[in-house]
Amino acid sequence: MKKFTVKQIAAQAGFSTATVDRVLHGRSGVHQQTKQRIEQAISELEDQYKLDALKGRTFYVDVIMHTPLRFSHLVREALNRISVQMSPIRVRLRYFLYQDIDIDTLASVIYESKERGSHGVLLKAPDHPKIVKAVNILHKEGIPAVTLVTDISQSKRLNYIGIDNTSAGETAAFLLTQWLGKKNSGILLVQSSNAFRGEEQRAKGFCHFLEHYPNLPVTTISEGYGLNVGTKKQVKAVLIEDSNISAVYSVGGGNRAILDAFKEMNRPIDAFIGHDLDDDNRYLLRTRKIQAVIDHNLDDDARAAFFSVFAPYGLMPTFSYTSSRINVVTPFNLQ
Repeated sequence: MKKFTVKQIAAQAGFSTATVDRVLHGRSGVHQQTKQRIEQAISELEDQYKLDALKGRTFYVDVIMHTPLRFSHLVREALNRISVQMSPIRVRLRYFLYQDIDIDTLASVIYESKERGSHGVLLKAPDHPKIVKAVNILHKEGIPAVTLVTDISQSKRLNYIGIDNTSAGETAAFLLTQWLGKKNSGILLVQSSNAFRGEEQRAKGFCHFLEHYPNLPVTTISEGYGLNVGTKKQVKAVLIEDSNISAVYSVGGGNRAILDAFKEMNRPIDAFIGHDLDDDNRYLLRTRKIQAVIDHNLDDDARAAFFSVFAPYGLMPTFSYTSSRINVVTPFNLQ
C-alpha cells in the first residue's frame, strides 16, 4: 500500500492535518463519521495512485487461436474495439492465429509467451495434455491465461470466457424438434474437431436432448476443422450412406461447404442451425439458406477477458463471471 502524507490525506478528506493526525494515531476525540471519511479518503488516494501509475504503461496480451479465419476475424475485431476502452491501461494485442497447426507447434507458441514478455494470454486451443502443460507453465511463471469459446478445464487457466456450450447444444436440439416435429428425419451433427472441449459439450448437450426423439437420429462427423474442402468431402460421404438425413446442426462452421455438399447430392435441407454471426452466416441467414444461428456478444466476452487478465495485477476489480448469454438469430431478427 502506498504511504500518503498527512497533508495529502487531509486535502483529500477535507479536514485539518491535526484531525487526520489524531485518526492515524488512534487518539480519542474524533467522531466515527470523521474516521470513516478519512479512511475513505485514503482508499480514494490509493485508487488514484494506481491510475496514475498506469498512465503510459503498456501491457502486452497474446491472442493465440486455432480456428478458421472467419471466426478469428470476429474475435480480433471485438478485442480491438474493447482494448481501447481499457484506459488508462494501454493494451497491445499480439495475434497468433492459425487455421491449421499441429499440437507441438501450438504448445510452443504458448510457451514462448513468457519469452515475448507477455502480461497475459487469451487462448482458443484443443483440450490436449500438451496444451494443458503449456498453460500450467504460464501459470507457474505468473502469466494469466484465459480460455475463449472452448475451455481447457483441467489446466490452471485463470478463467473461461464464453457461452455454456452444453446449453447451446440443448437449445439447438430444442429448436430442431419444434421445426421437424414428428417427421422421421436424420440430423447431421458437424463438428470441426473432437479435440475442442466446447464443441464436444455442444454435441453432448444436443445428443442428450434428442435421446427422447427416436424419429430424429443423429449422425456425427468431425475433424474437418471447419475448413471447406475437408468438411464438404465428409458431408458428401455421409449423405451417400444415409438417405434419411435432412437437417443439420453445425457446431464448428464450414456451413457453405455443408450446403454445397447437400446441393451437389440433390438433397433437401428442412432445417439448418449454425454458430456465430460471421460474414458467411449473415449471408446465409439473409438468403434463408439456414434457419438460425446461435450467437453471443463477443464485445462482452472481450471485456470480460481483459478484466480477467488484468485483475491479478490489481488493475481491475475481481469479478464473478458465469457465462455469455446465448442469442438465437434468425432471418427475422438479424441486424
